[in-house]
Amino acid sequence: MNRNIIFTKKDTAELVERPMPEAGPGQVRVKLVRSTLSTGTERANVTGSRVVSIWDPSDAPVVWPRQSGYSSSGVVDAVGAGVSSVRPGDRVAMSWTLHSEYVAVPEDRVYRLPDGVSFEAGALAHVATFPMAAIRKCGLELGESAIVMGQGILGQLAVMLLKCAGAAPVIAVDPVAEKREEALRLGADFAFDPTAADFRERVLSVCPREGSGIYTGANASGASVAIEVTGFGEGLRNVLDVMAPMGRVALLGCTRDSDFSVDYYHKVHGRGVSLIGAHTWARPAHDSSRGLFTHRDDAKAFLRLLTLGRLSVDGYVADVRPPAECGEVYARLAAGGAFPVTQFDWTRP
Repeated sequence: MNRNIIFTKKDTAELVERPMPEAGPGQVRVKLVRSTLSTGTERANVTGSRVVSIWDPSDAPVVWPRQSGYSSSGVVDAVGAGVSSVRPGDRVAMSWTLHSEYVAVPEDRVYRLPDGVSFEAGALAHVATFPMAAIRKCGLELGESAIVMGQGILGQLAVMLLKCAGAAPVIAVDPVAEKREEALRLGADFAFDPTAADFRERVLSVCPREGSGIYTGANASGASVAIEVTGFGEGLRNVLDVMAPMGRVALLGCTRDSDFSVDYYHKVHGRGVSLIGAHTWARPAHDSSRGLFTHRDDAKAFLRLLTLGRLSVDGYVADVRPPAECGEVYARLAAGGAFPVTQFDWTRP
């Protein structure tokens, strides 16, 4: 049988045995080693949020049981007819999987892990494609200032990737002091509290003045690029206050609550700010182009950055749990508040 983490009812996760999946034509069956928990999507799923799908905005009833998880790594167990890129025994990373001991996925969602890249790092490949797409859509130029609102798993990855991409400075924002300290460790140049009375002034003081590389206070123009990943309307309002004229804001963690307002005339329209939809499905299914990479090409790019030493995620995963502890893990996630970067280790009971 096959162990699966299932949300059986609101705020409840259980380890359930289900039948073993088969590797059909064009599919690869993988025995998982690690799977990464993505806090925003999975909190919405386990708490029974009605606004989970971007395709269906209706107020449809929540159906239980449900299952989540999509970024993982493991060892190929079997391949179906026509599969040529991997074979049994290969170490792989995967996209769009489940928190399940064995998964069967299409070949194009499976990427061989390069030598030296751990299962822990590989299980971050898919979730890393989310901030990668947001950064690409903003058209970041070398040396531009960038701000990341929210330091959950996507925000932290965005900080690391922005530094790798040449943003200067990289500014991390989070109300939790520990998250700000972690952002600095991961490569942020500055980390600020959005609830501070002088938040705007602090951000502007470290942004380069338009037309120069000199750090000033009163004359600073603001951030050129922003990755908004708080998932709250207030986060968007706050970052719009510190954007440079013609700045670009990627809505990576856009709020699922439509009941909030923004002063578009003064904060967006008048300053020429671009708001960019950056949901991970808002990308091409085939054929990458400038600013628009496929999931597969972004995942492979992330693995190359790790292999070449341009990027390191050593020590990034803060909590590794056996699947048997899923109930406690998801109960804590459902309760809200700060949550560590967490993976399930499927080699443990």
